[in-house]
Amino acid sequence: MILAPRSWPSKPGLAMTTRIFLATLREYMDVRLTVIGSSPAWPNPGSAQSGYLLEGPGRLLLDCGPGVLGRLRERGRLEIDAVAITHFHLDHWGDLVPWAWLCAYGPEPLPRPEVWLPPGGCGELEAFASRWGNEGMFERAFDLRELRPGAESQVGGFALTALRVPHYGLEAYGFRVRDPDGGTVLAYSGDSGPGAELADLARGADLFLCEATLGEDSEDADPRGHLAAHEALAAADGPILLTHRPIELPAPDGTQVASDGLAVDLVARSG
Repeated sequence: MILAPRSWPSKPGLAMTTRIFLATLREYMDVRLTVIGSSPAWPNPGSAQSGYLLEGPGRLLLDCGPGVLGRLRERGRLEIDAVAITHFHLDHWGDLVPWAWLCAYGPEPLPRPEVWLPPGGCGELEAFASRWGNEGMFERAFDLRELRPGAESQVGGFALTALRVPHYGLEAYGFRVRDPDGGTVLAYSGDSGPGAELADLARGADLFLCEATLGEDSEDADPRGHLAAHEALAAADGPILLTHRPIELPAPDGTQVASDGLAVDLVARSG
């Protein structure tokens, strides 16, 4: 794997652009992953929480945690076709709230993207709005839809399949996202503990974007909800990019860890 860094124009000190090539390179595929936010449940200094932008046949945002909306606005990138949410822990969906306020009271009209939620998610947002916001605030800002686990859906120009992953007792999903034109596949763990489900999610992916929240000696709850780096690496079936990792934890030797602004051009594996 060859890494070729470039600076991110809006934040040259924060980020770099990385193109990942494989020894088995077949041809360059024009799908780009940009890390908008990479922090775990507590923010790393200067970092947003979970948000990953895929650009290719459309513009698809995977998760939308606190800080992501500001980063998107900074980059002038609110023309999003769809947002897909893995689960309802705040660090993965919280910026849908200020996004709804921006749509309601902002200085100019904004596009109304699709927002794809876990099963029952529309009810979760309705309950939130009834207690903490305004009735219908999310419906006015977004075209709300719910994912069907195991079924491929057309989401923001991509083909997305949500697969259940273990995350404490919460209903949580990882995503397999396929470019229907070029065939490249990104697997994204969301938040997950170890298990066969994670290996199934990662199998055959051109890039596995996987959380690695825990240190090697860290304790987790029972049932498990997060991964140590060696557990993420064990589930991978090819190139891996670790994320959702506290800045205090070192990167495993030879393994890339996501940072805000990092961009990766996806390349399909041969065979």
